[in-house]
Amino acid sequence: MKVFERIVDLKNELFYLRKQEIAPYVPNSEMANFGADMPRCMQDAGFEIRTFMPKWAAINERRGQLHEVIRLSGMNLLIDDMDHPLIIKVASIPQTRIQVYFIDNEDYFQKRLAMTKDELGNDYPDNGERAIFFARGVLETVKKLRWAPDVIHCQGWMSAVIPFYVKTAYKDEPQFAKSKVVTSLFTEQPRGSLGKKFKQCLEFKSAELSLIEKYGDNFDFKELGKLVIDYSDGIIQTSNNVNKELIQYAKDNKKEILLQPDNEEEVKTKYTEFYNKIIE
Repeated sequence: MKVFERIVDLKNELFYLRKQEIAPYVPNSEMANFGADMPRCMQDAGFEIRTFMPKWAAINERRGQLHEVIRLSGMNLLIDDMDHPLIIKVASIPQTRIQVYFIDNEDYFQKRLAMTKDELGNDYPDNGERAIFFARGVLETVKKLRWAPDVIHCQGWMSAVIPFYVKTAYKDEPQFAKSKVVTSLFTEQPRGSLGKKFKQCLEFKSAELSLIEKYGDNFDFKELGKLVIDYSDGIIQTSNNVNKELIQYAKDNKKEILLQPDNEEEVKTKYTEFYNKIIE
């Protein structure tokens, strides 16, 4: 059967994910557990997995056995006319063969006690810039490692800029020329705006300002959700509680949508079928 043959082919090809949170490096949550369980599950199904996440300040480097990859670190990323040094660290998820690459920076991550909110529970005003730094840091690292992913699966709003960059600023890079992007939508979203300068900061190479004029200047989670949907090839709805307006937006734009399966065996089967459908 065609589907089975394609599944067998895809199992030998490169596939990797960009995560906002991965247990056990951060406390258990819906997103953190997804970040750990889904890569392990798909690795068991035969995929080659690479994962990325921000190096949140609360992550214990010694306990997690993180170490810096000197050959990948040292690049400066220009955001809002300021240079921000990119630091890459790596570790392996315990009891698996899955490597996690951590995107780090002193200003955006090391100095923040919490992941996305300050001590008063308010979203950091530069969360948009942090998401941009994370996205570009991941893509530049993939370029250095000369990986060519078939499927790029993004989870969490911190990775929401990645689909836009893959289809614009990095579309002519050999590693990403044939890559497809799948994004999982969760109930957790930033409550406030990503900042008035978010659009300006987002502009990079062929990711031009004209491409994002249609989105509201007050770039809140709904506008971010529309951006990620527009530039993704497929959407995973992780629960029935995901914002209904965004799911309807995805349907209106004829995006492939998969409702999160209930058990591990269904995840392996349904995700593999979904990835194959996206790639065809």
